[in-house]
Amino acid sequence: MTSAHRNRLTRPLLAAAALAGAALLAAPSPAAAADAASCKTVKFSDPGWTDITSTNALTGVVLEALGYEQKVDLLAVPVTFQALANKQIDVFLGNWMPAQQHFVTDATAKGAVIVGRNLEGAKFTLAVPTYVSAEGVRDFADLAKFGDKFDKKIYGIEAGAPANQSLQKMIAGNDFGLGGWSLEESGEQAMLKQVDRAKRDKSWIVFLAWAPHPMNSNNALTYLSGGDKYFGPNYGGAEVYTMARAGFAEDCPNAAKLVSNMKFTVEQENLMMSMILDQKMEAGEAAKLWLQGNSGTLDAWLDGVTTLDGKPGLAAVKSGLGL
Repeated sequence: MTSAHRNRLTRPLLAAAALAGAALLAAPSPAAAADAASCKTVKFSDPGWTDITSTNALTGVVLEALGYEQKVDLLAVPVTFQALANKQIDVFLGNWMPAQQHFVTDATAKGAVIVGRNLEGAKFTLAVPTYVSAEGVRDFADLAKFGDKFDKKIYGIEAGAPANQSLQKMIAGNDFGLGGWSLEESGEQAMLKQVDRAKRDKSWIVFLAWAPHPMNSNNALTYLSGGDKYFGPNYGGAEVYTMARAGFAEDCPNAAKLVSNMKFTVEQENLMMSMILDQKMEAGEAAKLWLQGNSGTLDAWLDGVTTLDGKPGLAAVKSGLGL
């Protein structure tokens, strides 16, 4: 999620790398060959974000119906990129750009591949409840004027996340007059519980918010303008990319083809995340339920994909879902 953001000059480089990665992963022949038995277990990372838990679960349900096994490790973002570079994981579906640019630069220098974009229309920056914005807090520059009401605290996500690193730099540099403020680091769910507590008694809170996420429908929020230096334009407007370890496409071309086909929407992820967070469903159960109700999505996801042992992929997945 967010750290030092690339400027416009980096966009052609990222686009070229993504196209190259997509072409590489699409390299298998039109009738994709069965993968080797060594490809049966496909290793993913989850930084503890429900959006990536959702997309991992959707991918995992499809993989398992094709005869694979999905292994998901809970890893912080910096560790995830190290694991990609060291070939300890195969796939990461949560490369938020431009926030994670410096991690991508390091990982691709060691052979990791940008497969392609799996989500557009995302955003990520600081937000406040609307009852706070109604009192005059609509921009990063407004925060310092109300420092006492906020207890000079910004609520972030897990320690080590790029977003938190950016906020620490902002505080250390006294940008927006926020020197002397503190960053409260915690996981996504702990942060949102703090938001809920603040909402109940109408106390003031400023925190990291993003879409896709059901927080946008469960709370009346105002995203703050003015944070382009740290989060990018358009309220931290972002795209999410899929990355793979070096050699994944060559080693496991069929699984790699599936991964390159997996594309998501903000609406889809919002619903999946609500099923997990609000309805308390297990991620795999939510993924199966969503796919049973949206089976048309499978046509594109399974284009050119077979089962692990080389049988038609779409038929196998539909059968596994009882369709």
